[in-house]
Amino acid sequence: MNYANLFKIAIKAIRNNKIRSLLTMLGIIIGITAVILMISLGQGAKSTIKGEISSIGSNLINIWPASADESGARRSAADMQSMKMSDYEALKREARYLRYVSPSFSRSGQAIVGNNNTPTTIYGVNTEYLAIQGLEILAGEMFTDDNIREISKVCLLGQTVVEELFDGDNEAALGSVIRFNSLPIRVIGVLKSKGSSSMGSDQDDIIIAPYTTVQKRVMAIDYVPAIVASGLSEEYSGQAIDEITAILRQQHGIKGEAKNNFRVMSMDEILDTIDQVMNTLTLLLAAIAFISLIVGGVGIMNIMYVSVTERTREIGLRMSIGAKSNQIMMQFLIEAVVISVTGGIIGILSGVILNGIISLVLAMTGSSMSMLISGKSIVVAFLVCTFTGIFFGWYPARKAARLDPIDALRYE
Repeated sequence: MNYANLFKIAIKAIRNNKIRSLLTMLGIIIGITAVILMISLGQGAKSTIKGEISSIGSNLINIWPASADESGARRSAADMQSMKMSDYEALKREARYLRYVSPSFSRSGQAIVGNNNTPTTIYGVNTEYLAIQGLEILAGEMFTDDNIREISKVCLLGQTVVEELFDGDNEAALGSVIRFNSLPIRVIGVLKSKGSSSMGSDQDDIIIAPYTTVQKRVMAIDYVPAIVASGLSEEYSGQAIDEITAILRQQHGIKGEAKNNFRVMSMDEILDTIDQVMNTLTLLLAAIAFISLIVGGVGIMNIMYVSVTERTREIGLRMSIGAKSNQIMMQFLIEAVVISVTGGIIGILSGVILNGIISLVLAMTGSSMSMLISGKSIVVAFLVCTFTGIFFGWYPARKAARLDPIDALRYE
């Protein structure tokens, strides 16, 4: 079987029907372009979100009271208040795998100065909180351990709060007294901007104050809503979580198989969860795009049926001079594959070009979102378009191969 000749025949047949062949390829072109862009969008979104979370530090650890047991049943209000200052002190005193640890109290409210006001959130923390969260001071200074012990009414402002209350003037903010709800607090520092997170939340819309001030003067509670910590390094993240769990179980008197009334989560776990969610989303987007490929494949099958019908006499003539059924079948199958692969190549090129254009537009608009194209998606797209040509071209090719030579020569 001379495949070179069969390939030349297929190319000639496509050239003889340029417009029809191009319209047939269009479904494949659109499908492959859509697959590449959807996979690129999904991978880019995953990379952006994971990058922003990783920038906080993958050795960050959050500890909360547990809201439900493993069966999904909600715990009591007492369980939701199970963490005390003694837990924080025990972690600070006994944990060997933690570099920093801080209690965390938070309350939403209204910040007011003069005629300006803005809704925001105040966080009550200790002096190690900035290192845990990767925050930096732009102007002024951090409060001290003495401020914590004395329940001092001092705070640091995020850039969004400075913008709303002081029109972005950091110097004017320093030393000023603002009110959070009804509590007057003196501003002793301003934080550097961190911008918006990948989830859209404003990381600069915060006020940071001593945890004793927020606990006693703002929230008036005797329990700890959360504890944040930072491990020695990513390498020891697992050991840090095991150590925290052991210390808190001992603190809470939890023995044997009894369920924990607290939850410990590292950034690694959050990253793994995000990875799974984004992979599922990427597959969903790709599956939607594959619908276009199915439509393109049906178009190939339809046009090949038309081609077989139009060339029935040609098929009969070739058979009468010795062409075998498998040669006839390969002739039409190669034609279908050539149409599909050509459309796939054009689709890959258009997908790559559009990906570059969209990435450029996103960069120009200052968006943190990105389009991440991968060689794997291109290889998959090429293999899929080849398979599409074989799958949807096989049945018309088989029909051509089964024609009776005499009936074919008589066909009008």
